[in-house]
Amino acid sequence: MSQTCPISSHRIDAHIVRIIAIEVLLLALILIFTQEVIFAFILLFDFAVRTLKFKQLSPLAYVAKSIINYFQIKALPCDEAPKRFALYVGLSIISLFTLSYLLHFTIFASILVAILILCAFLEATFDYCVGCKVYHFLTFLQQRSSK
Repeated sequence: MSQTCPISSHRIDAHIVRIIAIEVLLLALILIFTQEVIFAFILLFDFAVRTLKFKQLSPLAYVAKSIINYFQIKALPCDEAPKRFALYVGLSIISLFTLSYLLHFTIFASILVAILILCAFLEATFDYCVGCKVYHFLTFLQQRSSK
């Protein structure tokens, strides 16, 4: 199974992705401990604007770019399509847990937040993107079925 994207040649900075994962991890942990829905809305807004490709409106991307610039960290290019797929999955999870919190299904919402925390932790700590692995598996299945 190839780990390069067969669909898109666009590249993004992996350092920015990992810093955003740390920020997501911190916000999700705050959400779990406080149960304040405002943190769910912050995550929902940020993921939504990044999904719509309005990165300039993303507070998490702004902070990540500021950190990169401050420490003058050289870009580390990676494929955009798997990360974008993971972003869509993250937006779906965040949408579900925000709605669940609003409907007072706090146990279900907390389980979804825990999944987000696990995925963000793996990305931030080990550069292991669960959504990317699913993306590569799906593209592998697609390629295999088209033969």
